[in-house]
Amino acid sequence: MQFTFSDRMANMNGTATREIFKLLSRPEIISFAGGLPATEALPTQAVQEIAQDVLGRDDAFRLLQYGTTEGYAPLQDEAVKLAQAFGVQLRDTSSVLILSGGQQGIDLMCKSFLNKGDVVLVEDPTYLAALQIFHSYEAVAIGVHACNEGLDTDDLEQKIQTYKPKFLYTVPTFSNPTGKTYTAENRVQIARITAKYGLPVLEDDPYARLRFSGEKVNALYSFAQEDNVVYQMSFSKILSPGLRVGAAIGNADVIRKMAVGKQGTDLHTSLPAQAVTAEYCRRGLLEPSVQKSLPLYHARKQAMMRGIERYMPAEFTHTDPDGGLFVWGAFEGTRLDTQALLHKAVARNVAYIQGNVFYADGGGANTVRLNYSNASEQKIDEGMRALGTFFKEEIAKERK
Repeated sequence: MQFTFSDRMANMNGTATREIFKLLSRPEIISFAGGLPATEALPTQAVQEIAQDVLGRDDAFRLLQYGTTEGYAPLQDEAVKLAQAFGVQLRDTSSVLILSGGQQGIDLMCKSFLNKGDVVLVEDPTYLAALQIFHSYEAVAIGVHACNEGLDTDDLEQKIQTYKPKFLYTVPTFSNPTGKTYTAENRVQIARITAKYGLPVLEDDPYARLRFSGEKVNALYSFAQEDNVVYQMSFSKILSPGLRVGAAIGNADVIRKMAVGKQGTDLHTSLPAQAVTAEYCRRGLLEPSVQKSLPLYHARKQAMMRGIERYMPAEFTHTDPDGGLFVWGAFEGTRLDTQALLHKAVARNVAYIQGNVFYADGGGANTVRLNYSNASEQKIDEGMRALGTFFKEEIAKERK
């Protein structure tokens, strides 16, 4: 039977990470492709006990009924407290919306602001699932140049003037995919420019708590000169991705519009998942659990740094992040196409994500994103050795 799908689906395919997850069931594959938190960092026993407790209460039936779209009040309170650690100040929870995972916030921002053909500005490169969501709304993503300090603010201002975008999407702390963090000075300039042009900003911040070195930088939201920044956090990387819980904090009018959009999507985030997350935070378990995970992530990142130094070709330049889950690299001065080469690498039982999928304009053919959080130090060394040998051979072929 022939099906006529919507126009918005015409240019959409499964994301590269979703497709690569199919490989993870093969035990011989060493994958640097996903963005999974370390299995050892998942607080299985604590979540199990809390789930039993909250569902064992006399009023547990309330968690099995419908709830409010805005979210479970105790979790809203906890989200506000967590955001305050990064300078996000609110007087109450009227500007908080609980999300079914942080990615839903991107979707609801699009639903609230975008019409067909509208422009969204993004850092180049940026989170690939965000690009997919923008495409689903038949919007146009335009990349803003970036440097080690953050966004190129001259380019940002020029593109605001040229394209009249509906909003700016950014991941300023331990960016996915690059692992970079915008400086405080860069955030001040972004806040100034976006306020000047009345441009809304969606600040996606799932990684800020995963800092294992360097100095903390407050959220872009905290530098805002106008009430134009929506701050979005997620519990996926600091508690459990399977719970699918996040939160958006921002202008009450914007949050209200996002809530209306959420009503048409899933009505509300799972109440049992919200209750477990809220109780986990209320018992003071989140921060100790995160702190316990940081030495593990740091050690794995250092193992990847050693692997890069030992095995990767001299042409490979890369980031060295102070936190988060990702290292970004480019094969400078080569014509390598990492997308075309991926199947060959997988044949050698090692996987990465090709960098071009993170670019709004389809650039970055010679770039890769590497994840270090979900492989042991031994596996990281083995995988980087295999990857380094593979890319050295490919560069040698290119130069014959």
